[in-house]
Amino acid sequence: MLALLALGASAAAALASPWFGVLAVPLVLLALVAVHDLVQRRHSILRNYPLLGHLRFALEALRPEIQQYFVERNFDGRPFDRDTRSIVYERAKGTDAEEPFGTEFDLYSPGSEYLTPSMAPRPLHTDPPRVRIGGPDCTRPYDMALLNVSAMSFGSLSGNAVLALNAGAQLGGFAHDTGEGGLSEYHLRPGGDLIWEIGTGYFGCRTDDGRFDARQFAEKAAHEQVKCVSLKISQGAKPGIGGVLPGAKVNAEIAEVRGVPQGKTIVSPPFHHVYSTPRELVRFLARMRELADGKPVGFKLCVGSRREFLAVCKAMLEEGTTPDFIIVDGAEGGTGAAPLEFADNVGLPLGEGLMTVHNALVGTGLRDRIRIGASGKVATGSDLVKRLLQGADYTNAARAMMFAVGCIQAQRCHTNTCPVGVATQDERRARALDVGDKAQRVRRYQEATVKSALQIMAAMGVDDPSGLRPHQLVQRVDAHTVRSYADLYAWLTPGQLLASPPEDWTADWQAADPDRFAL
Repeated sequence: MLALLALGASAAAALASPWFGVLAVPLVLLALVAVHDLVQRRHSILRNYPLLGHLRFALEALRPEIQQYFVERNFDGRPFDRDTRSIVYERAKGTDAEEPFGTEFDLYSPGSEYLTPSMAPRPLHTDPPRVRIGGPDCTRPYDMALLNVSAMSFGSLSGNAVLALNAGAQLGGFAHDTGEGGLSEYHLRPGGDLIWEIGTGYFGCRTDDGRFDARQFAEKAAHEQVKCVSLKISQGAKPGIGGVLPGAKVNAEIAEVRGVPQGKTIVSPPFHHVYSTPRELVRFLARMRELADGKPVGFKLCVGSRREFLAVCKAMLEEGTTPDFIIVDGAEGGTGAAPLEFADNVGLPLGEGLMTVHNALVGTGLRDRIRIGASGKVATGSDLVKRLLQGADYTNAARAMMFAVGCIQAQRCHTNTCPVGVATQDERRARALDVGDKAQRVRRYQEATVKSALQIMAAMGVDDPSGLRPHQLVQRVDAHTVRSYADLYAWLTPGQLLASPPEDWTADWQAADPDRFAL
């Protein structure tokens, strides 16, 4: 009896305590959550472990940050490791991008690559070389820098991010690809050189039913800042499928830039309406150049079938006209969100894609008329040199340029919740990105990276990118064997496909049809 009286007195004292009111609310809330967990049917783990099960979801949400900041080593992060991100950040800030105590890479692991230094290095050129874009049918050629801003649309990037990228391009004298989302004021306002990209949605030059509008195209291509025009056939992250812009993101500004109805979901088809055969593609590219009053015209693709690309080469030969440039996008992916199956399994990586396109053009005698751009995980000077060795004339960078304007690889690009204001249309988040400061970072990063590439070439005994050769890039095949790219891959000679195709090219060359795309 005395014990019950004491317990009652204790309970009464607890109820009278000021702490009871403070604790009662959270205890009741926890009890309600526990009851909800027990009766809900969506998550089995919560039905078996009410309350505690939420810890699992919290840790899962934090996993990317824990992985990036506490688990991954300097050299094994993906898509870009910490060392690569750090070198971009340091060059963008204008600080030394140097590391003491030697490499952390295992140089004896299969697949590792190195560039061959010369015993007679060359002096470093202080004036970076440029690449003349413009074949025999082009009347207004453009001199392209060795490293440029790759395709990223306004809509996927914030207005401030686009402003910073274009202002950086203007300050540094390099080009800025608009992406397929149209030609916006953010691309035009700073005054930087532009490559206007046209995708399957024909944004900025489309009719009401989504077809190509020649009049609008000609008007905008005439803009002084538009130096080249590019037709996007496919992109590395998701070759063969189009994009979807949810209606909630199509605000008045984006609707005006893209020429679409405000608030309506816009689906870019996976295919073009302007061509259905290799010959029609070549003819349309020639028409684009006429509409652009002789400015350089090209196309971008993630390479798949070698046979299909050879069919395009045959169409060029028979039509007697060529594009002025081709941008090869790697299956390594890019800034655009894509289904995981496509990002991981569809399309050729950049190196193989470059060598395929380069050799096909050499073998058909067209290489001297067409310049090749490389787009895909180009972030450092060594990346740039390797791509030149594999067949490119110049390079474009997207994600590295995003790092330069503050991207932290949070991989929230498709959620509109980018924490640094780069890949979002949330005005509150985008205002964090200071345009003036980030423009200087873009300029410094591009300048330092090109300088690094020139330093590497000088160390290799090369005065100009045209002097690079496949034997100067070496790969470790296994623990005991290293072979140069000259030995690992077949390199065609000018006109070889027309005269006597090598055995491993014969079947594709014979099957390539300029009047149909056939795998």
